[in-house]
Amino acid sequence: MKTVDEMIKNVLVREGGFVDHPADKGGPTNYGITQKTLSSYYGRAATTAEVRALDVDVAEEIYKRDYFFGPRIDSMPEAIQAFLFDSAVNHGPRTAIKFVQRVCNQAGYEPGLSEDGAVGPNTRRGAEWAEREMGEFFLKALIEERKNFYLAIVAASPSQKVFLNGWMNRVKEFEEELA
Repeated sequence: MKTVDEMIKNVLVREGGFVDHPADKGGPTNYGITQKTLSSYYGRAATTAEVRALDVDVAEEIYKRDYFFGPRIDSMPEAIQAFLFDSAVNHGPRTAIKFVQRVCNQAGYEPGLSEDGAVGPNTRRGAEWAEREMGEFFLKALIEERKNFYLAIVAASPSQKVFLNGWMNRVKEFEEELA
C-alpha cells in the first residue's frame, strides 16, 4: 500500500502548479491548494500572489493535516485510502467519506450509516465490512460513486463541463490500478 507521502506526491502530479481558470469555482489554486484553503491555513485571507508563491512543503503539510489525518482517512482500510485521499483533495473530505457511507448503505451494511461525511467508529466498521464482503468491488463502487458525482456537478452547472475530461481521467488512474 502507498504511504501518505506517496499519495501526496501523486496528487501533486495530478494537480500541477498555479492555475486561475475563470470557470474554476475554487479560484486561484497552486498544487491543488485553493485560496480558501490557504486562507484557512494562515488564519487570514490569503492573496492570489501568496497562492502563486505557495511552497510545496506547505502544500504537503496542508494535505497531511487537512485531507488525510484530520478527516481520519488514515483509519480507513488501506485498499481505499489513496482513492479517498484523492477524492478528499478534489471534493473535500466530507464528500469523500460520504462516498464510502453511501456505498456501504447501498451494499446492505447493517445497521446502516449516517451519510454525514464524518469518520467515526460506525463508518470504519462499515468500510471494513464492505472491504471483506465486496473485495475489490468496494473500490469499483467508490469509483462509480465519484463518476456519478462529477456528472451531477456538470448537470447542475454546465460551465463545469470544461473540467469533466480531466476529472474522469483522474478517476481512470484508479481504475487502471485495479485492472
